[in-house]
Amino acid sequence: MTTRNLPAVGILLVAVALSAGCGSDDDGSPTATPSVSSEAAPTGLPTPQDAPGADGATPPSAAAQGTTQRRPASPPPVVLPKRPASAPGAKQVVDAFRAAGLKVPRPKDRSVDCGPDGLGLGCSELMATDAVTVYVFPDETSASDIAETWGGQSYQRGAVVLNYLEAKTPAADRPRYEKVLNGLG
Repeated sequence: MTTRNLPAVGILLVAVALSAGCGSDDDGSPTATPSVSSEAAPTGLPTPQDAPGADGATPPSAAAQGTTQRRPASPPPVVLPKRPASAPGAKQVVDAFRAAGLKVPRPKDRSVDCGPDGLGLGCSELMATDAVTVYVFPDETSASDIAETWGGQSYQRGAVVLNYLEAKTPAADRPRYEKVLNGLG
């Protein structure tokens, strides 16, 4: 059974439980027991769950009836495509920028955004800084497609794309980042 069917199964079980509880031995006369309201029962009076049944036996508790606790479904782990062996890793690129004296403030590994739950770009690795965002793709074709989409706000070398869209890097400083990237491979 897939996790997509679980909500439907839960609704079906609730409907069956409600319809099973709706049947009674009364003849529909006005002396039938009123339905339970959402208000709390007065103190000292037995609640419908505590009241003995017609045969004098106490009905089983909810725990004894086998209620099911609903746990949140955990999504399957995201498997990102592998980067080419010839391409530097996103962290390696950011480290090279730092070693060259370039600003890379607040680096964050956001590779999880590459997958279907994030941006869905299909990248292998993603490191974001306030100066530049480094994407590593599984192949040069994917990198080229994305670089073309971002137009003049990006730079591509092989499977690596530098994105300046959200960066605070002046256009005059961008060639320095690109030169360092070119020196890595």
